[in-house]
Amino acid sequence: MSKPRLSFWQIWNMSFGFLGIQFGFALQNANVSRIFETLGASIDSIPILWIAAPVTGLIVQPIIGHMSDKTWNRLGRRRPYFLIGAILASLALIIMPNSPTLWFAAGMLWIMDASINISMEPFRAFVGDMLPSEQRTIGFSMQSFFIGTGAIIASALPYVMTNWFGISNTALEGEIPASVKFSFYIGAIVFFLAVLWTVISAKEYSPEELKKFSESDNDAKHSDTSARSEERITHQKFFKLGIMWMLIGLIGSTILHFVLKENDYGLYVLFIGSVIFGVLQILAGFLSSLGKTEGGFFIVLSDLYNMPKTMKQLAVVQFFSWFALFAMWIYTTPAVTHHIYGATDPTSARYNEGADWVGVLMSVYNGFAAVMAFVLVWLAKKTNRKTVHMISLIIGGIAFASFYVIKNPQLLIISELGIGLAWASILAMPYAILAGSLPPEKMGVYMGIFNFFIVIPQITAAAILGFFVRDIFNGEAIYALLLGGISMIVAGLMVKFVDDVD
Repeated sequence: MSKPRLSFWQIWNMSFGFLGIQFGFALQNANVSRIFETLGASIDSIPILWIAAPVTGLIVQPIIGHMSDKTWNRLGRRRPYFLIGAILASLALIIMPNSPTLWFAAGMLWIMDASINISMEPFRAFVGDMLPSEQRTIGFSMQSFFIGTGAIIASALPYVMTNWFGISNTALEGEIPASVKFSFYIGAIVFFLAVLWTVISAKEYSPEELKKFSESDNDAKHSDTSARSEERITHQKFFKLGIMWMLIGLIGSTILHFVLKENDYGLYVLFIGSVIFGVLQILAGFLSSLGKTEGGFFIVLSDLYNMPKTMKQLAVVQFFSWFALFAMWIYTTPAVTHHIYGATDPTSARYNEGADWVGVLMSVYNGFAAVMAFVLVWLAKKTNRKTVHMISLIIGGIAFASFYVIKNPQLLIISELGIGLAWASILAMPYAILAGSLPPEKMGVYMGIFNFFIVIPQITAAAILGFFVRDIFNGEAIYALLLGGISMIVAGLMVKFVDDVD
C-alpha cells in the first residue's frame, strides 16, 4: 500500500500555513535588532539578546516533534500543534513592539520564537507524512514558496507603512515607531488565518494508515534505518560523553574568566550550554542504568546518537549555512545603516531610512526565493539535489561578501538575488534529501533533532560574533556579513560529501 500522490492544490493547502509562519519570522528577523537598538542595546550586545531565538528552537522543536509523533485526536497528528502555536505566536506579535524596556523585549523574543517553533516544526514532518518520496521535493519547495511570499510582504511592511500610507517611521527616544507596531499587528492576523486555513483544509493519515505505508515496498529502504533508530546507547557511553562535554564547558569558562579575563556573555552561554548538554547525558545514563528508557527525554537523546548517515552529513552543511544566515539576520540592519548610510543614531531619520531599506532588501531575497523555489525543483530533476544545493550556497556566499564592496544601497538588490537563491535551496533541498533517509514512524522527532543543526550554529554565531565585532572588527558590523559569506561558501563545498540515498 503506497502513499497516493497528492494534487497541486492539496499540496498548496497543506503548505499554506507557512505563509503565516514566515510572516512572523520575517517581522522578527527584519525588526528585532531595530527594536533592541531603539530600546538602548549596544551593537556588541545584540547577538546575546538574539540568543533567545535559537535556544528556544533547540528546546522546543525536538519536544514538539516527539509529542506530535505520539499524538492522534480529532484535529489529527500535526494540526493541533499548528493551531496552538499560531494562537500563541499571534499574541506575542501584538505584544512585542509594545515592549517598554530592553529586557522585556528580549523576554518577548523567547516567547514569540517558542510559539512560532510550535507551529513550524510539525509542518516539516507533515510533508514527510503526507507525500510519497517522489513528491517530497515539490512539497518542501511549496513551503519555500510560501516562506518567500510571506516574507516579501512582512519584511517590507514598515517601509510600505511609511512610504505608502504616511505612518511615521521615527519616534521619541526609547519608543518603537508606529510603522513597526502596525506591521506586527498585521502579522499577528495573517499568521493566525494562514495556519487556520491549513488546519481546516488539509487532512492527515491515521497512525494505522501510516503504518501500512511504511510497510510498503516504497518504504522498504527505511527498514534498516528504523532498526538503527531503535538501538539504545549504553549508560556507560552516556556517562563518558556527558563528562567530556561538561569538562569542555568548565575548562572553557575557566580560561575565559581567569586567563583571558573576558566578560563576554555570548561565549559564556556557549560554554554553559556545553555543561548543560553534559549534565543531560549523565542524566540519560542514570535513566538507562535503571532501565527507564521509554520516556521522551531518553528517546530523543538516543535518537540523536542514532542519526542516519545522510543526516550526519547534512548536519555539517546546515551548520555553516545557518551560521551565515544568523549573521545576516542580526547584523544586516547595523551593517547597512552604519557602513552604507553612515548613520549610528537609531533616532535619526538617516538611520531609519536605512533600516526601512533593509526591510525592502529582506523582501527582495524572500521574493526571489519564492520564484526560485519551483525553478530549483526543475533544476534538481535535470541534474540532482546535491548539485543544485552546492551551487546555490556558493552563489549566496559571494552575495553576502558583496555587501562589503557595494556602496550604493540600490545595488544591494543584486546581492539579495544571490542570497534569495541560497535561501530557496536551504529551505527545500536539505529537507527533501533528509526525508528520504528517515524512518516514517520517527519523522517528527528526527525533523526536530535536525533543527539542532540549525540552532547550534545560531547559538555559536550569537556567542562569538559579538566578540568578533567588538574586539576584532572594531565595532564594524559589515565584517560579520563578510564572515557569513565565507561560512556559506564552506557549506556549499561540504554538500559534495552528502549521500542522497532517496
